[in-house]
Amino acid sequence: MAEFGVYVHLPWCERKCPYCDFNSHERSEGLPEDAYVQALIQDLKQDAAIAGRRSVTSVFFGGGTPSLFSAPAIGRIIRAIDDELGIAGDAEITLEANPGSSETTKFAGFRDAGVNRLSLGIQSFNAEALRALGRIHDPAQARRAIAAARAAGFDNFNIDLMHGLPGQRVTDAEADLAEAIGLGPTHLSWYQLTIEPNTAFYSAPPPLPPEDDLADIQDMGWALLAAHGFEHYEVSAFCQPGRGSRHNLTYWAFEDYLGIGAGAHGKLSDGACIKRSQKTRMPESYMQGRPPAFTAVPRDELAFQFMLNRLRLRSGSEESEFERQTGQPLDSIAKPLAKARELGLMHPARLQATDRGWLFLNSLTALFLPD
Repeated sequence: MAEFGVYVHLPWCERKCPYCDFNSHERSEGLPEDAYVQALIQDLKQDAAIAGRRSVTSVFFGGGTPSLFSAPAIGRIIRAIDDELGIAGDAEITLEANPGSSETTKFAGFRDAGVNRLSLGIQSFNAEALRALGRIHDPAQARRAIAAARAAGFDNFNIDLMHGLPGQRVTDAEADLAEAIGLGPTHLSWYQLTIEPNTAFYSAPPPLPPEDDLADIQDMGWALLAAHGFEHYEVSAFCQPGRGSRHNLTYWAFEDYLGIGAGAHGKLSDGACIKRSQKTRMPESYMQGRPPAFTAVPRDELAFQFMLNRLRLRSGSEESEFERQTGQPLDSIAKPLAKARELGLMHPARLQATDRGWLFLNSLTALFLPD
């Protein structure tokens, strides 16, 4: 059976990082936890009525900083998902957590509530780099958070780590990555800092490493991770064998998922029709309640959306998956597909980027944009 996920957005954080363009909101006072959980459950009920009962193979709590919520609140949401849809016995249930001391004390409670995977927002083990990124933890807290996760029974966890940081040299990036690997995560999200619109860094950009250094950092990192047994299965995701992020694989494999919470996105398919939803972004408005709003994706955009997701995976896709997931024959993309193969960007017998295609992925996927 196809994978089916539920994404839960918990939008508050203690401080908005200057590089962050996610739907997150600083909260200096207490969280409206009960009211927000009530709104989430109502949102879930409405979406579940549209989706029909399906076996949920993954749940992902993202933010913001989900670990600001209490373990009982997280448990209440997980039970509601099980009641409305049904959670598979082997489902992956991930919660994003920051390494602040007040949050690590909750790890055992999250585990008891049903969370079986943590994603830790470390970003760097270098104190100067953390200050430049506006992070509120220090390297010692990062190390203690990983120890606390293990002590709480989490043998499956991700470390979020960034590279190309302000003033970072190749040796700095190598030291960061080597320390992360040495701490034994099953998964590493290792990605380059990019300056996004509507962020503090966009208004006042920090000094980033030159392009040659960025290329050297990437080459170093890919080689180091491979040498330690990490599979490079997605553009910026690396895992020990069999430990890929099941929830993110649902996105990249172009399967279905519900998105509940302020600003959350969802995708449902029904034969040749694919529908997407996006919830209102502001938490206060979201808690007032809104009817579900799924809209059909125009048919001429389906090929691009399929490629945008499937080509992020190193394994790509069988050609037959295109018709199964879009309802369109492979002949409908014959022209851009031939061009991609002519340029050496696409595998000759699969919908899979070549090594060259992965380096120019934006150019490759742009070939499938509607005319």
